[in-house]
Amino acid sequence: MSQKSGKGAGAGTKVPVKGKKGGKKVEDEREETLQAVILADSFETRFNPFTLETPRCLLPLANTPLIEYTLEFLAMSSVADIFVYCGAHTEEVERYIQATKWYPPNSIASPFNTLEIVKTTARSVGDALRDLDARDLITGDFLLVHGDLVSNLPIDQALAAHRARRTADKNAIMTIVLRDEGLEPQREHSKGIAPVFVLDPTNNRCLHYEEMHPLQANKYVNIDPDLVKENTEMEIRTDLIDCGIDICTPDVLALWAESFDYEVPRRHFLHGVLKDYELNGKTIHTEIIENRYAARASNLQSYDAVSKDVLERWTFPFVPDSNLFAGQSYRYGKGGICKENGVVLSRTCNIGKRTILGKDTRVEEGSKVSSSIIGRRCTIGKNVTIKESYIWDDVTIGDGSTVERAIIANKAIVGQKSHIRPGALVSYGVHIDGNQEVKGSSRITRAKRRKNSIEEEVPPDPKIVGETGSGYAFEDKDEVSDDEATAFHSTLIYSTAHLNISTESISTISSEISAPSPATSRSRHSSFISEDSESCTNEAFHHDAVEGLLGTLRENGDFDSAKLEFMGLRLSNNATDQQIRRAIAVAFTKRISQLVENDKLDATKAAAQAFGVSGADRFIKNVAIGDDGSEADQVDFIYRLQKDLVHRSNGAMILAAVSQRLYQMEILEEKAFLKWWGESEGLGEGEDDGMKAVRGKTKVFIDWLEEAEEEDSDEDEDDDESD
Repeated sequence: MSQKSGKGAGAGTKVPVKGKKGGKKVEDEREETLQAVILADSFETRFNPFTLETPRCLLPLANTPLIEYTLEFLAMSSVADIFVYCGAHTEEVERYIQATKWYPPNSIASPFNTLEIVKTTARSVGDALRDLDARDLITGDFLLVHGDLVSNLPIDQALAAHRARRTADKNAIMTIVLRDEGLEPQREHSKGIAPVFVLDPTNNRCLHYEEMHPLQANKYVNIDPDLVKENTEMEIRTDLIDCGIDICTPDVLALWAESFDYEVPRRHFLHGVLKDYELNGKTIHTEIIENRYAARASNLQSYDAVSKDVLERWTFPFVPDSNLFAGQSYRYGKGGICKENGVVLSRTCNIGKRTILGKDTRVEEGSKVSSSIIGRRCTIGKNVTIKESYIWDDVTIGDGSTVERAIIANKAIVGQKSHIRPGALVSYGVHIDGNQEVKGSSRITRAKRRKNSIEEEVPPDPKIVGETGSGYAFEDKDEVSDDEATAFHSTLIYSTAHLNISTESISTISSEISAPSPATSRSRHSSFISEDSESCTNEAFHHDAVEGLLGTLRENGDFDSAKLEFMGLRLSNNATDQQIRRAIAVAFTKRISQLVENDKLDATKAAAQAFGVSGADRFIKNVAIGDDGSEADQVDFIYRLQKDLVHRSNGAMILAAVSQRLYQMEILEEKAFLKWWGESEGLGEGEDDGMKAVRGKTKVFIDWLEEAEEEDSDEDEDDDESD
């Protein structure tokens, strides 16, 4: 990489390089520059519907695009070369960055030597990092961060510790920067998926990593017994906030390149590298910081939490009145109110503490605004109440309306006397009629809907936006079907009060050394999660198992061969029978759904093709149902198919076709189908609407089974009479 002289950000650690000159040894001091990789695309849908139209790294946080905070952090960290990895909305990100002070070719004020936009077709973080490895852009230590990082942390101490370890041991390949939660204000986002780090306090080495699902009934950590034997001291930390800052050597990219099944940095890469330490010999360490701020706005709850931290000035100097972003003119006033030039406030309006008001925004008589962030050129009518909300630029809110704990995006209009309930997301340009109520679970957008690779306009839904409104309810089927936990990340408000979740701490190391008591003893196939909790999943197993089976289905491979890999995953992840059936069901329904939607096959032909792959019938019989083929296991497998198809297009047609196919192949028995149907019918009004709808078209098949059973019963009676 070329370097510009005279830039503080290009300065790095001086490394002595020995050579010869005139027969004498000399030392040439060269500077080891620090590089950085920004993942500008999260490859997730947690910020939908906003990210349908705008890349996540350009969404505003406290009226400043998220990537500005990330670039400020890297400038403060003396980074020389930056590579911005883009996937969705690449052109928009490129256009934005090239117009900023950060872009070296156009700005002599840029602190960076190079800032390169890397375009990619990657569909995951893993794909992006494998692509980065193939490009040979990284020449030494580099920071791996996301484009939604907000941090005032000086990286010097962590970087020095990393380089010292790397010099002493070439197998020390990565340092993860973590923040002690003691500094963190207690907010709701802490109830989400919690990272669990098992550390060796003597050398800050990370020994084990896993994640606690918010729906788990109990909190257990499953640690390899060998780790317990080999380490005299261990700390199990659940009070650490993952800042999303990794100091890496190029060996990290090599490990990503070797493992094509890794998709995300923690749940796959970190967990996998630590689990395979005996094979790869690589060590990963941690640096725990205090009295500094670092966090990612990685989902809507953390966006809310980080925004509040900005309002409370935990992120100083990255606060609005520092006016770091070009053209800003904020001033911090009494009561924690921060406003730009041109703000017009009526005499009778009430602006509460911890509020930000953007340039040329107007608040009319009798309106109340508290703990909220309002963008530029917004018009807030008379007697409006806005509480703990995020109103972006050019928004109009009509007289007498209320907005509470909601996000309203650019150029949206809320009519008079309308009510935006807590948790609602109103996207770009949406028009809500007067006297409307927008429910807290609503996600409303005007974005074009992609269907068969063609974008098409979606007509307004009067039930959602009113008769003269504009917008429709956004639904992301893949988001819900892939992992129920992601649904929580895609809502502004995270609440699990209705789920009766246990709050017991992580206090048990389950291993061969510390055997469970008889009261908690489980079978060898049981998990450490309550098997009665339907939403509990073994994420690592589920993801890897589904992807492996999907690969076999797509390639029309051989399930007899795939079985070996699947059983290895089962044992290494201690998967339960329920989790096994769920993974197999999801793999087949996903494949059939793809054949229906992409290849335009009807559901019957798609089911025949999927279940017709070599060895598929034996695999399902032996692995999903079990050798004994118990009726209960068969019913559970049908239920898993039904549950996944609730969130898929043509789910009802697919379930009917799959049911008939499994019966014809003698994989599932008549009694199992009848019992499943009877149990579902028995729920009555207690049955979930989606579950009920998706089984609707299977009634014809069930009726046929019942008629056949009656005929058999009549024939048996006739035979008895003739005897």
